[in-house]
Amino acid sequence: MPASAFILYALISLCLASSLPRDGSLSQRHEHQQQQVLGTGGPTNRQARGFVALGDSYSAGIGTGTGTGTDDKELPSEGDCRRGVHAYPQLIHRDLTDATGLSTAFQWLSCAGAATADILSGGGPGAAHEGQVDLLNTSQPLGFATLSVGGNDLGFFDVMNACVFRFYSLYSGTCGAALDAAAAAVRGPAFEQRLGVILHEVLDGVSWEKRPRFSVTVTGYARFFDADTPGCDDMSLGVWHGGPKLSRDVRGRMNALVGAANDKLRRTVASVEGGFRGASPRVVFVDYDDLFEGHRFCEPGVLEPAYNRTDSWFFLVGGPDNARNETTWPKGANGDPDATRYQRDQVLSPLSPLVDPHTCLSRARARGDWGELALCYMAMAKHRDPSLRPAYHGITAQGGMWWVPTYYGKTFHPRTLGHEAIRDRIYHVWEEHGL
Repeated sequence: MPASAFILYALISLCLASSLPRDGSLSQRHEHQQQQVLGTGGPTNRQARGFVALGDSYSAGIGTGTGTGTDDKELPSEGDCRRGVHAYPQLIHRDLTDATGLSTAFQWLSCAGAATADILSGGGPGAAHEGQVDLLNTSQPLGFATLSVGGNDLGFFDVMNACVFRFYSLYSGTCGAALDAAAAAVRGPAFEQRLGVILHEVLDGVSWEKRPRFSVTVTGYARFFDADTPGCDDMSLGVWHGGPKLSRDVRGRMNALVGAANDKLRRTVASVEGGFRGASPRVVFVDYDDLFEGHRFCEPGVLEPAYNRTDSWFFLVGGPDNARNETTWPKGANGDPDATRYQRDQVLSPLSPLVDPHTCLSRARARGDWGELALCYMAMAKHRDPSLRPAYHGITAQGGMWWVPTYYGKTFHPRTLGHEAIRDRIYHVWEEHGL
């Protein structure tokens, strides 16, 4: 049995499949592995386990799943948490479903904009809402948890805004200041302390001493750019005409920020894990950055923004997903009624409070949602300077209307092929640790 098939079989022995419908978007390689697992006679009658997914928009899979075939058209969620149907926790869940046909409890608590304060029990200091840990239902079977967090604590959006997109045009702040602030946040102790508390809260919440095989899998982030290609120095992803260039210096510093964030996550996981003793680890870190080599922005010979490049594993503003067999949504073709309806549904009402330039910012900042922040900043910029022109077609909808938050918020997040790679690396790490 191949190694990755073995780890899936081991996972099935702990977890049941969910009640969600089966999906055909998995890679052919992984489908073959699942067929082999089915042939091993996996459990069908025993009590199996469930799992919980915690964290931010990377775990929510914002933007993924813009269609998986004419008979199974799936749309990304425009709900408050921006959960996409091809997020890596959902892919893990579906692997179990496809391999066993049984029912696994799956608690998907991940939410776009979530920082450590949104996950901590009580919602963290001064919070007005419960944290994701409080929503964990321990009466359901639980075999493991996944967690993605850090980007919102460490100022990733502020860096994207100031250095790449400049949603607020000239008022977006300087790239250097945003990078310096993010680097200071990475060096400081606050994030590491809060992450350590979250890991202990999850383990304590599930009564880890009574669950000998329960573990938490913490995922990192991937660097966004090939930082060495000189041709990208004169290119821009800015949303307004005359946006900032993607210089090698900026790309290198942004990549270094991601690397430093991963190092911080790795050290924190190792510190927490060091407090436990047992045959298998309680907390593991999954670094998948190397899998994104060749799939970043500014790869050799690529002219950015490369909207037609399916081999890029990150979303552009308004860019399509790269799920296999996906339809042409939201652009549509030949007046296809489904595509036309979907495109219409993605246009935001001009009366939406999300684009009220006088009031939108407080809500957007409170939620931390990248899409709402981008929308608000663009509405504010256009209000201050009506002469602003979008850098390229599709930044705004017809007649200067705005798209829904996911259209903007999914940028620099993994597309479906990226989430499949993350899932596969998780399986590999589980196998290494005997989980």
